[in-house]
Amino acid sequence: MDKKFDQLNIHQKMELLIADMIEKEVRFRDALKEFQKIYIELAAKKYKGNRTKMAKALGLHRNTLHNRAKSLKIKKLPGG
Repeated sequence: MDKKFDQLNIHQKMELLIADMIEKEVRFRDALKEFQKIYIELAAKKYKGNRTKMAKALGLHRNTLHNRAKSLKIKKLPGG
């Protein structure tokens, strides 16, 4: 990855990504859905699919995490 990008803070990185999405006319709802899906999948990899640890780290109740994954059509969480 570009060294300049690595030096940006999370807000600046997200601004670049969002600007690109707006330029490509990605719908708000689709952007949120994709963000949530990737966020949960990456957390699943980190916590090896342990939903209790994932939920705690993400600040969600375990049932909320399960329901969100189901609504996003995440069939099987990586590592789980």
